[in-house]
Amino acid sequence: MKTSRSSTVQAVVRACEIVKAFRHDGEELLLSDVMERTSLRRTTAFRLLQSLVSGGMLERTGRGVYRCPYPPAPGGRFRLGFAAQTDSEFSRGVNESLQRAAARERVNLVMVNNRYSIKEALRNADLLIQKRVDLVLEFQTYERVAAIISSKFLEARIPVIAIEVPHPGAVYFGANNYQAGLIGGRALGRWAKEHWDGSAEQVLLIGLPIAGPLPALRITGIQDGLRAELPRIGQAPAAHLDGKGDFHQILGVVRRWLRRNSPRRTLVGTVNDMCALATLRAFEEAGAGRLCAVIGQNAIREARNELRRPDTRLIGTVAYFPERYGDELIPLALSILEHKAVPPATFVKHQLLTSKNVDLVYPLDLQGDITALES
Repeated sequence: MKTSRSSTVQAVVRACEIVKAFRHDGEELLLSDVMERTSLRRTTAFRLLQSLVSGGMLERTGRGVYRCPYPPAPGGRFRLGFAAQTDSEFSRGVNESLQRAAARERVNLVMVNNRYSIKEALRNADLLIQKRVDLVLEFQTYERVAAIISSKFLEARIPVIAIEVPHPGAVYFGANNYQAGLIGGRALGRWAKEHWDGSAEQVLLIGLPIAGPLPALRITGIQDGLRAELPRIGQAPAAHLDGKGDFHQILGVVRRWLRRNSPRRTLVGTVNDMCALATLRAFEEAGAGRLCAVIGQNAIREARNELRRPDTRLIGTVAYFPERYGDELIPLALSILEHKAVPPATFVKHQLLTSKNVDLVYPLDLQGDITALES
């Protein structure tokens, strides 16, 4: 039976809106937070907060700070499927940020792991369709199955947001690959001008062909950035290697390349930090650590720690901030499900990290190191 407006007590409705503003267990809100989430005026929100505290529905935990002692109602308006890429540090950062944002927005998140595997990605697509999710956040690397995975979801009328690797028919979210590469290439060129008088004897570029043409734009950007800073770098021989695999596989690839090529002053541009760190190790093992300068991509923790090592030849890494992805992905998903207009692509912000600014951008890294030592 439909309730008539005349039988509704507006003060009770507004009080319910305030209780629902507390979106996950233990969340504490200020008056300004409640006003923002409910669109209530300051005086109205304040009076209702005091009434709810008096009635035992809310607790005051500090001056102007409130908490709901009851768990939020289970469920939510939407169920989002999230197909994680693998168990890498970058992927874990994305996973954790999505879980935090989903809890904050009271969105049900159904998680599966693609495990860097074509078979798992295809199997997970079928699984998420069976679970009747409303939208899928797809994070898988292989371009050659992207169209198959997308078609499965689109046939089931499930919209898709593709993270980092484009999928036909999906909204793209992730790196501005060319811009990120350009930032890294220019930094590598500036380092060469400052330390090697602008000259290098060879260029080594390590890409990831399986991810397709969009991530390959990182390498294109690195090359263009180098040429912008070092116009004559095109005269130096350039080698391209495949960065597929884990750290030890990439290390083996670079070792074999070094055995075939005499160590010389080498500028190295890589598609990700795993390739950058493996390259550094290979050059150091060959006794040629001082003959390379390397730029990375992603700014994972291992690369940030490498930047803190005295005299490292990792001259920088371009940050993507996966720990912030959820704060943008969940609102983007909700906008799609609420039939709001969204752009076909949303690019994350990038920043060059070097030994000079890494502690300013990631100060909590050091706190984590201290905690680990004490535990």
